Amino acid sequence: MIDLKGNPFFLSDEDIEWVNKTLNRLTTEEKAAQLFCVLLKRDDKETVDYIFNILKPGAFMYRVMSTEEAIHATDTVVERSEIYPLIAANLEKGGNGIVTEGTLVGSPMEIAATDDESIAAKMARACALEAEAVGANWAFAPIIDIDSNFRNPITNTRTFGSDAERVKRMGLAYVKEVQSHGLAATIKHFPGDGRDERDQHLVTSINDLSVDEWMKTYGEVYKAGIDKGVLSVMAGHIMLPAWEKEMDPAIKDDDCMPATLSKALLQGLLREKLGFNGVISTDATTMAGYMLAMGRRRAVPESIARGCDMFLFARNLEEDYHFMLDGIKEGIITKERLDEAVTRILAMKAALGLHKKTDRPDPKRAKEIIGCPQHKEWARECADKAITLVKEEKGVLPITPEKYKRILLYRIEPVGEGYSIYKTNPVIDRVKDKLIKEGFEVDEFEPQPYGEGFTSKYEEITSKYDLMLYVANLATKSNQTVVRIEWKQPMGADCGLYINDVKTVFVSLENPYHLLDFPRVKTFINCYSGNDEVVDELIKKLTGKSEFKGKSPIDPFCGRLDTRL
Repeated sequence: MIDLKGNPFFLSDEDIEWVNKTLNRLTTEEKAAQLFCVLLKRDDKETVDYIFNILKPGAFMYRVMSTEEAIHATDTVVERSEIYPLIAANLEKGGNGIVTEGTLVGSPMEIAATDDESIAAKMARACALEAEAVGANWAFAPIIDIDSNFRNPITNTRTFGSDAERVKRMGLAYVKEVQSHGLAATIKHFPGDGRDERDQHLVTSINDLSVDEWMKTYGEVYKAGIDKGVLSVMAGHIMLPAWEKEMDPAIKDDDCMPATLSKALLQGLLREKLGFNGVISTDATTMAGYMLAMGRRRAVPESIARGCDMFLFARNLEEDYHFMLDGIKEGIITKERLDEAVTRILAMKAALGLHKKTDRPDPKRAKEIIGCPQHKEWARECADKAITLVKEEKGVLPITPEKYKRILLYRIEPVGEGYSIYKTNPVIDRVKDKLIKEGFEVDEFEPQPYGEGFTSKYEEITSKYDLMLYVANLATKSNQTVVRIEWKQPMGADCGLYINDVKTVFVSLENPYHLLDFPRVKTFINCYSGNDEVVDELIKKLTGKSEFKGKSPIDPFCGRLDTRL
């Protein structure tokens, strides 16, 4: 039984009447279409025609476009939809999650390093205002995963850290702020990523906590968001065997399913135990973690039958839509379950006022809001409060041209196919340029000729430079966090060979766990993001013009003895 007047919908009698009348006039095919959230990567007539020639989706999710494209896309999909669609984006860091001109206020881990919920609220406000300006009404955020395993290749800076209490505080601040501006928030990825060292994009991963451990950590975080009135939860392709076995002690290991296909987790744990009454969305069903668990023809309708309300993306839209219709005809999805899912989707639309919405995005207003000075100032404030001095060799900082005129800069960036972002976002170049403007002489490291007995002389380097500065910008590629440093050849030519004779500082702009691969460096700084505001504040802190204020939201020492040396 869905309580449309209660948490999180809080609908009026008039709203409920619209939901019921709309549901009753929809055909089975139209109801099935409401279940789909379709990915829209670009705004072009061919793509939109393809989608609407198959179905009229209940929702769209935008990949990052220009502001102009996003506004036009909203005008188009609203015009062609009989029921106003949900329009979502990954608003995890700022408006940059939906438009190229959007503000990156800070990664979730950067937000958490401020230990200031007001910064989380400001980031959420920038997300809401910039996304709403182009027509979005659904945030696929906040991420409330707990980064308890530093080897996890997907969570990392996308989380608010490893402390469940801090994750809860930051997540609640985001939910409250985003929803106060008329967007639905989404807590994800239920039942919680960050335990496994594998990526659910590539394999069905596992949250291995016991029932009690889960309830004290992830469970508390989810319950807090649910009680706060979050409108949606995104289920991940993540198993939680302890809870499935708690619900059904006779279940076999090979019958345990990821949350996207688990009735026990969706209806037993999330609905009944935690009391969630809102919309449950799958995560992207194109991920291997979903497709490895069950054959797709069956999995598509089973996701809805077992408790999800919204089916996120499609591998082939025409095929998946027919898989869903076949599942309805075959009784995998009962009429009652179909109506329940569609009712919740319509109820969320009503809760957002979409059933009464008549206005469209205003390009002039969008230009004034997106990337505005206020949001840039919030990004600067976040950077100032977040940058963390993890460990320091006494007397090394601050660095000034008087102390360290000659700097050898080590550039740690990924190389190879798929990393073209670094050609268009040369953040380390910005660090170098600002150091030169401060009066430093900066050379970049180049591997020396190598051969046992014939390598260039050690003291040619140690006598030439006053400071070794490592700047790592190992960010993300397709949502996957680059965890390890790949040292240059031959023989790790850039891996800290001179730290015992030349003062050395390591700055990580993204991944906070690089001490694992460079444990003996004595001065180490985490920034958690690589936007312009972070670089500006970093230089201030390196040169002593600003204090380090960040409080690490994770264990940067990775539990190792040598990283603390």
